[in-house]
Amino acid sequence: MDLDIACHINVLVDGPDSPLTPQALVRVAEAGYRRIVLAPFDPAATDLASLRRLFDDAGLTPIPIAGQMPGADVSSADADERRAGEAALYAMVDATAALGGDQLNGVPYGVFGHPMAPIDAAARERSATSVGKVADYAHEHGITMTFEVVNRYETAMVNTAAQAMEYAELSGSDHLRIHLDSFHMAVEESDAAQAIRAAMPRLAYLELGQSGRGLLSTGAVDIPGLVQGALDDGYEGRWGVEAFSRSIIPGFVADMLAIWREPYTDGGALAEDAMRVIRAGWAASSVGRRAQRLARSAGDTGSIIRPA
Repeated sequence: MDLDIACHINVLVDGPDSPLTPQALVRVAEAGYRRIVLAPFDPAATDLASLRRLFDDAGLTPIPIAGQMPGADVSSADADERRAGEAALYAMVDATAALGGDQLNGVPYGVFGHPMAPIDAAARERSATSVGKVADYAHEHGITMTFEVVNRYETAMVNTAAQAMEYAELSGSDHLRIHLDSFHMAVEESDAAQAIRAAMPRLAYLELGQSGRGLLSTGAVDIPGLVQGALDDGYEGRWGVEAFSRSIIPGFVADMLAIWREPYTDGGALAEDAMRVIRAGWAASSVGRRAQRLARSAGDTGSIIRPA
């Protein structure tokens, strides 16, 4: 299987105060992952050089996450707050480059959290214009900037693939890319396969998360079917695996994401389970079946007719 798959860093630690160990990273790399999605961090307070060495030693490439906060929000009508929001995004692009990454994920278009009212057109345009400028800056530094489409309980800005395409066009950037997540699609989309097709021109990251935020093999979302369908429809971008468990992430993050239970306790086992589920979808796809036929043909030397 030749898919470029990332695993969220929160899957790998044993608790909110546990360090990320080289052993955990090696286990994930050995399971077939190529990248690791980082938790949000303050680049000014982070030893980026040491962090980069940790990932380099494991053979994994990091994908940081960009976001906004009150007082630094690109959708704000206040010019100073908007500039502070842009500055935070530019800083995360620079941090991504310092870490040796080539992709920046996240929710860069506004403050993440339960919205209390719809987003008006002016706020959406302000947000898109700022994010588009940062996406162009990222592209100049060899970095693809994506924005995640999340559900109605986490933002009012962008909830569907169709809205994501509109937002990307509004940004004015040819380089801004879309990040879809099966967990959020299960809430917002009437047809996940159609949503993937709709976003395909700008889709760069397709994340796999189950309905209960736990193992990909257990839940209401047909992950193998989604993988198969996306590959059959021509998706060639990167993939991600995301899961959350109450005891493994900081309490304030668990509260913000409404993670009240323990869907899993062994992050390494979850990462390995996810890879098996993804492989099942790949094997059923036209891409996977073709690769398997070629592999069998290459190994079946007895069927080759050689010239006399």
